[in-house]
Amino acid sequence: MKKNIIYLFLLTLSITFFGCKFYSFTGASIPPGTETYQVNRFENTALLFEPGLDRDFKIALEDLIQNQTNLTLVPSKGDLVYEGEITEYRISPTTATSDNRAAQNRLTITIKLRFFNRKKVEDDLEKSFSFFFDYEGSQQLVGSQKTTAHEEIFERITQDIFNATLAKW
Repeated sequence: MKKNIIYLFLLTLSITFFGCKFYSFTGASIPPGTETYQVNRFENTALLFEPGLDRDFKIALEDLIQNQTNLTLVPSKGDLVYEGEITEYRISPTTATSDNRAAQNRLTITIKLRFFNRKKVEDDLEKSFSFFFDYEGSQQLVGSQKTTAHEEIFERITQDIFNATLAKW
């Protein structure tokens, strides 16, 4: 009886350790043999140009993948490749006051992604991702307000990209 309990324990332990290689608690579904990823520059082609936005987005995407997987970031020849463009950076009024002034404004950022999976070509993807941040019409989008807006938008877009490319949601 004691011998059976030890075998059962060892079997459970080995399934736990070896089974976790391809499973992630973030829901990532990483194909076997995939070990590296690279994030190429996301060129800012939006009509309204925000300096440094491309660099900040690239870093946000790299950090999210690094934090939610065990993949290694490489500068070239990655098993997974992320690239694309920032196609929209737009500020528009969403509501107006009685005297035709903006009561609330919305910053919208759109990213066009091209994803290449060198281990599983059928997972390649080209898709646009967009999100927004609303703020008071009486405020300017500068300083900490702009930083907060960019962080919130990037958090949502990078998670959507992660879900579409690695979690298959």
